[in-house]
Amino acid sequence: MMNASVSGWAGLGIVAIALLGITGCESEPPKNQTQEMTFDQAVNVATDSLVNQTQSLPSFLAEFEAKVEAKVSKRGLVIDPMLDGSSGQQTAATKQLEQRVTERIRSNHEQFEVLAFEPDNLSKAQYVLTGTMTRVQGEKTNDLFRIDLALTDRKTGNVIAQSSARARDASLDTNPTAYYRDSPILVKDNPVDGYIRTSETPPGKPADPKYIENLGTSTLISEATNAYNGEQYQSALDLYKKAAAMPGGDQLRVLNGVYLANWKLGRTADAEQAFGKVVALGIANNDLGVKFLFNPGTTDFWSDTKLSGPYGLWLRQIARQADSAKVCMVVVGHTSRTGTDSFNDRLSQSRAAYIKLRLESEAPDLANRTKSSGVGSRENIVGTGTDDVRDALDRRVEFKITACN
Repeated sequence: MMNASVSGWAGLGIVAIALLGITGCESEPPKNQTQEMTFDQAVNVATDSLVNQTQSLPSFLAEFEAKVEAKVSKRGLVIDPMLDGSSGQQTAATKQLEQRVTERIRSNHEQFEVLAFEPDNLSKAQYVLTGTMTRVQGEKTNDLFRIDLALTDRKTGNVIAQSSARARDASLDTNPTAYYRDSPILVKDNPVDGYIRTSETPPGKPADPKYIENLGTSTLISEATNAYNGEQYQSALDLYKKAAAMPGGDQLRVLNGVYLANWKLGRTADAEQAFGKVVALGIANNDLGVKFLFNPGTTDFWSDTKLSGPYGLWLRQIARQADSAKVCMVVVGHTSRTGTDSFNDRLSQSRAAYIKLRLESEAPDLANRTKSSGVGSRENIVGTGTDDVRDALDRRVEFKITACN
């Protein structure tokens, strides 16, 4: 039965979808609602709706009765760290979302036991909760977000509940956490996309199968990233290497973590070798976006060598890996949305041409296999126009593999 707190929110714009009985068929989803709430309200509504959808599932109720008879009243639940739906990054805001959802479940939905997302707890948890927070595009302001939550049964691999809500809050801190702030690349590949797709999957549909299959690896990645964010770089390196050896460990989050930890430990040669693997995987998947930062309005790299110091290493490995793979590619420059469209188009083109020249100086054979292009701000990922660490991805340079003529 729906409790009073959820019933009172029924008109506030939650997208709630429930399953039909034992057949597993989906009910007709209600029309999307667009009413906006404060962040706290949206979190409460989305969380309560997610949990209350489970109360109507016969299989869930039968399991609950069995657990009551066995004097085991709680069901294990792990929360995979929540992400920004556009960039795939963890930010201060997504961590806040995860914390608030955890607190709401623990205080209002005691039938669940929220366990830490760690390898030892995975076997104890029947359910995994995923969540994303995505900025609503087309807004004049940057403070409207859509929250998506999904609850997946690990045994069946099916999403059993999904909810969404809109939150408008100008005070949310969208700065990326240390790992993503320091990352040289856009860390958004198939595993991350699988997490995001799962968070948006309607009940009764399978979660992304690769995401569910590799949950064990994801727990290690989470531990490694927490260690990196806590400046425990040797521990982070050990955990990333352990994750790399597991099924599904050959992914950008892992290889990028090995690079970052080695760089922080001052192991330059190991860091360069690790970055070469990052580039090789990106080229193989035709998905490599690198955060080269330039001084405003110029093609000069950022003056602070704390940021631009490793750029020579990055360029060397991009050139070597592209040359070794014998690929042809387009170097695509991007800018943030500040400035006029015509200025941004010229600037992004100039920066891409500069990167192309630097690659050719490292591997002359690339001269006939690379082209440069600029798209200005038309392909922004973050879109805030803040020109700081929050939208660094919007000022990236991408390397897109093309057919060789």
